[in-house]
Amino acid sequence: MTSHLSPPTPGDRSIDAVVYDFGGVFMASPFEAMRQLADEKKMAYELLLELLFGGYHTDGNHPWHQAERGELGIVDAREQIRELAADQGHEVDLFDLFRFLSTKEINDAMVANVRRARAAGARTAVLTNNIVEGKDIWRAMIPLDELFDAVVDSSEVGMRKPNPAVYLHTLELLGGVAPERAAFLDDFLGNVEAAERVGMIGIFVEGNGLLAIDAVDALLAGRS
Repeated sequence: MTSHLSPPTPGDRSIDAVVYDFGGVFMASPFEAMRQLADEKKMAYELLLELLFGGYHTDGNHPWHQAERGELGIVDAREQIRELAADQGHEVDLFDLFRFLSTKEINDAMVANVRRARAAGARTAVLTNNIVEGKDIWRAMIPLDELFDAVVDSSEVGMRKPNPAVYLHTLELLGGVAPERAAFLDDFLGNVEAAERVGMIGIFVEGNGLLAIDAVDALLAGRS
């Protein structure tokens, strides 16, 4: 299993599929927005992440996790998060985070990477943790039908990363691709590590994503 800390080089492995997260891969990272909000509130990033998103490296019963599984509406999740934070002596509002989220800028280099993957004969998918209320927004940002063979939205399938079942479900939608023949890109390290645990090649996306793109291109080169 290739480590997310050591991007593959041509000849290391070949792949049949590439699975991409959406936020933080094709658009600005919600975790960067979280850092900006933490700075504004003069609060530790890790604390704010825990309050708003719960232990994001797990799949639990935090209101945000429930919202991403389609079990809870965003308004109810907002109120429950506010109450949980207040019980711990903090005042937070989930909707403040949305002020820092940009839905206008798309990572064109990543879109081009998807097109190269498809041109090389690999199958492609989006696997995103998302909320029901965000569906029409993010789906309109890139031409999903042109780019992907499968689109998996956690709020639609009732499963969210890092649950191993949602990775395997995505690979089944791609025709039963074996995990070791698929790469997975995400801007949250816990989700990458979860993909690696099911046998996929994990690629951590940072900053402009160019290092991750290079890693995918190296894997695609093995198909030639």
